[in-house]
Amino acid sequence: MATQAGGEDVIMETEDKPKDAEQLAEEVEKADTESTSSTVAGDATTQDSSISNGDDSDQEMVDLKIIWNKNKYDLKIPVDNTGAQLKERIHSLTGLPPAMQKVMYKGLLTEDKTLREIKITNGAKIMVVGSTINDVLAVNTPKEVVQQEVKAEEDKKEPLCRQKQHRKVLDKGKPDDIMASVKGTKERLPTVPLSGMFNKSGGKVRLTFKLEQDQLWIGTKERTEKVPMGSIKNVVSEPIEDQDGYHMMAFQLGPTEASQYWVYWVPAQFVDAIKDTVLGKWQYF
Repeated sequence: MATQAGGEDVIMETEDKPKDAEQLAEEVEKADTESTSSTVAGDATTQDSSISNGDDSDQEMVDLKIIWNKNKYDLKIPVDNTGAQLKERIHSLTGLPPAMQKVMYKGLLTEDKTLREIKITNGAKIMVVGSTINDVLAVNTPKEVVQQEVKAEEDKKEPLCRQKQHRKVLDKGKPDDIMASVKGTKERLPTVPLSGMFNKSGGKVRLTFKLEQDQLWIGTKERTEKVPMGSIKNVVSEPIEDQDGYHMMAFQLGPTEASQYWVYWVPAQFVDAIKDTVLGKWQYF
C-alpha cells in the first residue's frame, strides 16, 4: 500500500515475501514428523495402560492359611479356582506333588468344585497331609494287597449282618441317640464327632476325625484310642438289612481280619467320606 508523507511516496510491505520451494518442503517434512511422533506416543500410552491391567485384577480373591508338615503358608487365590488348581498352588509352595496331597477342609477336598462352591471363606485354614513317594509306596502296597484279599473273602461269605458274631449286637436294635441317617446321599464329615454307635461288645462308641493330626480317635466310655490313619489297612462296610439307612463298618488296624474294629449303626451319608478320609484317594498312586 502507498501513502503520502512529506510529498514522497513511501512503500510499506504488509505481506510476507513469497516462500520458495525449498522452504515449503522443509516445513511440510517438519509437520509430518511432529504428527507421526504424536501418534506413536499416543499408541505407546494405550499399550502401557493395557499391560498394567493384569488378568487377576477383576477376580475375587480369598486369603488362605495352608498348614503342612507343621509349616504354615499364606496363599491368595481366586475364589473361582477349583480344588485341583488349589493343589497346584500348594505344590508350588511346598514342593509336594498334587497326587501325593490329602487336602482337608471339612473333609477331603473335592477337586472338580470351585472354592466358592466348597464355601471356603477368607482366612480359612487348609490342612495338607502328604509324604514322600517312598513312604507312600511302603505304606500302600501292602494295603492294596490286603484290600484285594478281604474282598475275595467277603465274596465267599454270607452277608455280614447275618453272621452270628454281628447279630448279637444288631439284635439289640438301633440306639436311641444315634445320628439321623439320610439314605441315598453323600455328605462331608460333620464338624462334630459321630456318636451314639455301638462297638462289637455292644458298648457306645464315637468316631472323631482329627484331620490336622491325620488321626482317627475311637472313643468309648473307658478310653480313647488315637489311631494314625496311615496305619489303617482297610475299611469295609455293609448296609444293615431292613435298616439300609445305616451301615456296619470295620477299620482294619493290622494285617489280618482279626484286627478289625467294628462299629455299628454308621449313618449311610457319611460312609464314603469316612473311607476317603481314612484311606485317601492317593493310596493307589
